[in-house]
Amino acid sequence: MTVPLLLVDGHHLLHRAWFGFAARIHNRDKTIDRTGVFGFAALLRKAQTQHAVGFEIFAVFDSEDGALPRAATDSQYKADRPAPEPGLIESLALVKTALDHSGVRWIEQDGCEADDVIATLTQAARAVGRAVDVMSGDKDFIQLLDDPAVRLLNTGVKDERRYTTAAHIPPRYGVTPRQWPDYRALTGDPADNIAGVRGIGPKTAARLLTGHRSLESVPAAELRPAWAQQWGRARQWREMIRLDRKIDLPDGLLTATATDPLPAAPAVLETLDLW
Repeated sequence: MTVPLLLVDGHHLLHRAWFGFAARIHNRDKTIDRTGVFGFAALLRKAQTQHAVGFEIFAVFDSEDGALPRAATDSQYKADRPAPEPGLIESLALVKTALDHSGVRWIEQDGCEADDVIATLTQAARAVGRAVDVMSGDKDFIQLLDDPAVRLLNTGVKDERRYTTAAHIPPRYGVTPRQWPDYRALTGDPADNIAGVRGIGPKTAARLLTGHRSLESVPAAELRPAWAQQWGRARQWREMIRLDRKIDLPDGLLTATATDPLPAAPAVLETLDLW
C-alpha cells in the first residue's frame, strides 16, 4: 500500500499556535516567549496522533518574497495585512529546527507561496496514487478537492467538521471545487485583499455559476451593467486565486515513508535547550 501524505500549511499552523493558547508559554525564567514553537510542536503531534498515524508528514512555508509574483499583477494583493508580531516571526526559525529534530521534512521555496508548493506536491503525490490530506484553514485549497482522493483537514474546528471533501462543497457553496477560483473572484477574499465584484454575494455568485459555468460562460444577459464593468477584473482575480500546480521544486522532497511518532512538545524544547 502507498503511504498517504499529510501536507502542513506551516504559517497557518504557526499562526494558530501563536494565538490559540489561553496562556503564553515561556521558558523557565519567564524571559522568553516560547508559545510559537511549543504550540506548533504540540498541535502537529496531536494532528498526527488523531488523524495521520502512518502518514508521511511534510510542512511547507511561504517564502518572504512569495507574494511578489501575484502582487506584480495586482499591487493590492495582501497589501492590507498587518505586520506580524515580532515574537511570531522569531518563532519561525525555531519551528524549522524543531521539525528537523522531530524528523519532519519541510520546504520554504524561494519566490513561492506555500499554497502553490502544496498544490504542486499534491499533484505529484496523486500522480503515483497517494492519498493526500492538506492541513490548513485556507479555503483556497478547496480547488484541490477536484481530486476525490484529496481532503482538507482543519484541526481547529469541531471534530465533525474537521475534514472537507469534494462532496461537501456543492451543498455549502453551490459550486464545485473546480469552480472555486471563479466563485472566489466574484465574492472576494478579504484575507488576500481581493475585493470581488461589487453587489455579488455568495448566493448570487452560485446562481451565476450554476450548471458548472465559468466566468466566460455566464450569459451577458444575466449581468447587471455594473457587474459587466468589473468582469475583466474578476478574471484577473481568478488567475491570482488559482493555485499553481507546476512549481519547479527540488527532486526527492517526498520520501513515501511514514513519519515516526512525533515527540511531545516539552521534550522537543528540552532537547533544543529552549526551556
